Amino acid sequence: MSFDEAQRLALRLRVELGRAIIGQDVVVQEILTAFFAGGHCLLRGVPGLAKTLLIKTLAQAVHLKFNRIQFTPDLMPSDIIGTEVIEEDRASGRREIRFIPGPVFANVILADEINRTPPKTQAALLEAMQEYQVTINGIRYELERPLFVLATQNPIEQEGTYPLPEAQLDRFMFNIVIDYPSAADEHRILASTTAGDEPVITPVATARDIEAMRHLVRDIPAASNIIEYALRLVRASRPAGGADDGVPAPVRQWVKWGAGPRAGQALVLGAKARALLDGRSVAAPDDIRAVALPVLRHRILLNFQAEADGVDADQIVARLLEAIPAP
Repeated sequence: MSFDEAQRLALRLRVELGRAIIGQDVVVQEILTAFFAGGHCLLRGVPGLAKTLLIKTLAQAVHLKFNRIQFTPDLMPSDIIGTEVIEEDRASGRREIRFIPGPVFANVILADEINRTPPKTQAALLEAMQEYQVTINGIRYELERPLFVLATQNPIEQEGTYPLPEAQLDRFMFNIVIDYPSAADEHRILASTTAGDEPVITPVATARDIEAMRHLVRDIPAASNIIEYALRLVRASRPAGGADDGVPAPVRQWVKWGAGPRAGQALVLGAKARALLDGRSVAAPDDIRAVALPVLRHRILLNFQAEADGVDADQIVARLLEAIPAP
């Protein structure tokens, strides 16, 4: 896929998403950035902000197989990855084991309210998200590419929920926060969704096109100063960093654990994908800064002092961006 073809594809995809999604331009930009970079997203927002609609519309616009998994406390790992059953041939009486694939065998997966299921079931997605395969009874089953997992969390209700372990949070490239729409956008939402017309989503790309886009993102050059900037941001998020890492005072005061190397990879890939979406063939420092918040907010673990002082991870990322100047 050429650069111009990728530009046209991204534009058509934005148009199709705009038929069903009103406003939320930043959220759409961040989801497309992770989508083209080959990452996964964790979406956090109160009910009714079109999280499910956005993900389903994306799958329809790209002509990909879409599955929705509603996470509940009684959900088992086999309900996600699949299970093996014994079948008997009535003619010969011979029995054989057959694998029945679960909903994870899709291209776009909506893991709805992922924090409502126990860690054992949450972990069933880990291998699929990182290695694009599942293992059952020692047999590996490859998953079709592209694979895009979007998990949602409700930040309001905490009763009966199981917080995601840090190891699983790190598998998500972006942690995207969806806020309430503006007054003008909400007016358009009320007017359009209560009328008789329903938006018709037309597929504009295939799975092969998305895979070609992912490879093109990786081919976009990132200068050494871009790599160095991402490295400095990640290392400055660790309170135990050395003197050369330039760890700011807020990190030493409020952070228990900083971001790992996977955060640096997400920063660089996100910057490349954002440059492509903006029609630029080279990543810039502003691209790193633009993706820093969704990349780092779920990878920084705060201590008790931060909780007592009312400090959240978003504020720490903002302090990092102030303390570490762009090249």
